[in-house]
Amino acid sequence: MGVGDPLGQEATHGICASMGGVRTTGDMVMRLQIAKKMRIDEAKKYVAEKLGLTIEEICDVVTMAEVREERGFGLANFEPYAESNIGMEAKFRIAEILDIKINSVERFKERAGLK
Repeated sequence: MGVGDPLGQEATHGICASMGGVRTTGDMVMRLQIAKKMRIDEAKKYVAEKLGLTIEEICDVVTMAEVREERGFGLANFEPYAESNIGMEAKFRIAEILDIKINSVERFKERAGLK
């Protein structure tokens, strides 16, 4: 039974988390690297274009906090039960803006009869 590359996702996550994870666009860049097999520079450029921002802006914590809140992409530092705690909504929006499939979003749509 093969498990693939056990360090592949961990390495990718480490690189993306270093650019801020959910505080900037690290989570979106990582999703593209995995979903579309993009290299990190290509994934950053893709995310920047989709958001209408520069690569420097998608790496800036202050800029991305505003963008993430405005567009409903979720925030890293939310209060439990706060209005900004939008879990699945954020994943739906990220999948739509990046034009990728996210397994939990697809499963949610299927079980909710949205597909």
